[in-house]
Amino acid sequence: MSRIGRSPVNIPGGVQVAIDGATVRVKGPKGELTRTFRPEITVRQDAGQLIVERPSDAPSVRALHGLTRALLNNMVLGVSTGFSKQLQVEGVGYRAEKNGNDLMLSVGYSHPVRFPPPGGISFEVDEKARQIKILGPDKELVGQVAADIRKVRPPEPYKGKGIRYIDEHVRRKAGKAGKVA
Repeated sequence: MSRIGRSPVNIPGGVQVAIDGATVRVKGPKGELTRTFRPEITVRQDAGQLIVERPSDAPSVRALHGLTRALLNNMVLGVSTGFSKQLQVEGVGYRAEKNGNDLMLSVGYSHPVRFPPPGGISFEVDEKARQIKILGPDKELVGQVAADIRKVRPPEPYKGKGIRYIDEHVRRKAGKAGKVA
């Protein structure tokens, strides 16, 4: 049996869970998330916990067991505490600032790049440290928005300029001066 799928998901105080067949709706202080799971896996609520069960040991059903439990856990954590990703803007003249709810990036193009947040996502910008924080209850959406912002100007290997994750290591290359004749 799946070690991840076997462990129950604890529901913290202030979080309500509604199960309607294969659809699970989780509501908490940070927002509301809804997801429809495959019908092979059953989810039931029991004494403040969500329990994920599978009917058989078929490989396709076994693969869904741990996945379903992990997705449920991310939903519960998201609506109770939320998720965040941090990005660092590196480069001379590169900066990020908030304009209303939108994120404005000045990263070496002839125009500033406007990045509106999708529903449920908010930005925090520390202009002095040139850091961007993406906040939201949906872990997948937070990660996707961070990847989309990074894609505006990925870090380049020669000078290290660009937008990178806060813990990302960029491998540097020697330029023309590093060439040995």
